[in-house]
Amino acid sequence: MAIVGGSCRFGLWYVHVWWDGDVVHRVRFAETGIPGTVPAPVLQYCAGRPVDLSRMNSVALEHDSLFSRIYRSVRDVPYGATATYGAIASRCGTAPRVVGRAMAHNPTPLVIPCHRVVAARGIGGFSPSVEIKEALLAMEKKGKTRVKG
Repeated sequence: MAIVGGSCRFGLWYVHVWWDGDVVHRVRFAETGIPGTVPAPVLQYCAGRPVDLSRMNSVALEHDSLFSRIYRSVRDVPYGATATYGAIASRCGTAPRVVGRAMAHNPTPLVIPCHRVVAARGIGGFSPSVEIKEALLAMEKKGKTRVKG
């Protein structure tokens, strides 16, 4: 299949997604949108519905490398929960800084939910804006409460 791309809104930001079939190749946040389609689960997620995006495939998981092992561990962090860089590092036999570097190079945020990885004493970083990470975590907290209640 050919790679297609499109965007949807998440608050004041647009989420650009490039994908083919069941594989997501790239996700990024931008201030402007692009025409095209976005996978239905991403649309639902960005609309605030509690969706499990771990069922989607990511190019970041195609190889067996330290980063792909870190990404697999991050996918295990449930919707509405967080894990520290140190906890992920411990699971993967590496250092928290390596986990941070993997998160900074994550080609498919949301599909590999790097926003759920936080610092031991604070929220940690997120590109292009930590406000996006804060909004994603707040949305998931609200959605998790809605599902339980």
